[in-house]
Amino acid sequence: MWSVSWRKIYIIIYRCRLSGGITCAQEENRREDRERENRFHKHSIEVVFAGFWSIFVTLSEPYSHHFPNSIPKIFMAKDLTNREENYAQWYNDLVIKADLAENSAVRGCMVIKPYGYAIWEKMQAVLDGMFKETGHQNAYFPLFIPKSFFSKEASHVDGFAKECAVVTHYRLKNDPDGKGVVVDEDAKLEEELIVRPTSETIIWNTYKNWIQSYRDLPLLINQWANVVRWEMRTRLFLRTAEFLWQEGHTAHATAEEAVEETTRMLDVYATFAEQYLALPVIKGRKTANERFAGALDTYCIEALMKDGKALQAGTSHFLGQNFAKAFDVQFAGKDGKLDYVWATSWGVSTRLMGALIMAHSDNNGLVLPPKLAPIQVVIVPIYKSEEELNKITEKLQPVIQALKASGITVKYDDRDTHRPGFKFAEYELKGVPVRLCMGMRDYQQSTIEVARRDTGEKMSLSMNDVVDKIKSLLDEIQQNIFNKALAFRDAHISHANTLEEFINILDNKGGFVAAHWDGTTETELKIKEETKATIRCIPLNQPEENGQCIFSGKPSTQRVLFARAY
Repeated sequence: MWSVSWRKIYIIIYRCRLSGGITCAQEENRREDRERENRFHKHSIEVVFAGFWSIFVTLSEPYSHHFPNSIPKIFMAKDLTNREENYAQWYNDLVIKADLAENSAVRGCMVIKPYGYAIWEKMQAVLDGMFKETGHQNAYFPLFIPKSFFSKEASHVDGFAKECAVVTHYRLKNDPDGKGVVVDEDAKLEEELIVRPTSETIIWNTYKNWIQSYRDLPLLINQWANVVRWEMRTRLFLRTAEFLWQEGHTAHATAEEAVEETTRMLDVYATFAEQYLALPVIKGRKTANERFAGALDTYCIEALMKDGKALQAGTSHFLGQNFAKAFDVQFAGKDGKLDYVWATSWGVSTRLMGALIMAHSDNNGLVLPPKLAPIQVVIVPIYKSEEELNKITEKLQPVIQALKASGITVKYDDRDTHRPGFKFAEYELKGVPVRLCMGMRDYQQSTIEVARRDTGEKMSLSMNDVVDKIKSLLDEIQQNIFNKALAFRDAHISHANTLEEFINILDNKGGFVAAHWDGTTETELKIKEETKATIRCIPLNQPEENGQCIFSGKPSTQRVLFARAY
């Protein structure tokens, strides 16, 4: 037992040495062999490591300065839960192990880590540009909203009352009993403040000072902000008490202009989802029961995740004159008559991060569309001496500079604290679309190995061809990721004509189910209660089709899309 255990420790140490003098393909094969062996020996190695680590460090004290960067890293294997066995745990593992986010000390809130925030920043930059191209400007409104503002729009407050965080005091004081700090009871606010769950009320209270005439319209404003909705059951990116988002709020002279704005922004979201997230979506309208609180009509884009559940990826609301009347926002028309303005609001959030992860990723980690990847190309040199590293680096510099000049984000990873195999696994986990690597044999042959994250395909290219190939390859990867998601989505849109067929599809196949519904909220709620499926949307431009509601048997003029959803 003792000799076997010490041998395993020796294997750990030996494998922390940097590889060199081999091709990238050989290093990849070694990594795969190590992963297979590590999975087989994982439990026994962990036990041995825990039992003998302190003894080993003591015996090897003269060399202990090497340990922090090498030996502990052997246990940074991906170890993701298999997606097919436990989808929820796989998702949580991936978010954490890919360094996207983690739970915070504040219940229900998350810390978005630098790599995760870099993806969000790319989303934000693209969307911000699209908003400005359609005439919108950014502004910022207060985080705190007087409670009385919510009372002015009854349906709005009903929709958010149970999720609101309320500020009642403005000062703390030391506990007279010496037990830390307590709320100062003498510092009670005259009016309680709501931490914004959404900003319609505070924004429309502001707009009444900005709008007096038809010349002030349309008013097209967007806000990037955080919001708080007190969720009891949370999941990173998908549902947290605090999250990041953008919310657009516009004012118009006519209902027609407002509806046009509502559908225009829905199209912007759909374009972003499909061209950047590589996420196929279905555009539609929500039922009256699923509308945004205070809206006359809600439009949405719905996407399908790999577990067969739907996810609402964006919404755009036609608010009518409800908020204008609640906050007395009127304008003088060209005829001099006063009228209330017409309103819209629309938004997407960090929930898109969850969509990105669940729509494309696999058991090896993230699969990021190149347009949103913080690192589009990573280059890993394989060497065994500083002299070899210098030679490889010098040869690769023109490639790196040419890629950057083409607008491609590149990382050159020449860290000597990690093995090449470790780096391969790390960037696979983080979903970097393209990996290049060069060993000394590649150097001598003036070739470089190219590996795709989306398919796992590897190829060897001449140094002269690599830059042009990478530019076209990134476009090819972006399209391939979308095509795979589209094929999956289309294969999981089913038709059901009876409740039995409907339930069978939901339980055994998942995805969207197109079925007839009689148009009543009562039936909609009963279907949800019995099957846990909701009406995701009434698809736009869908032809009429006479049929019978799968639940009530009453007449229906079109199918709607049902699904179990996040």
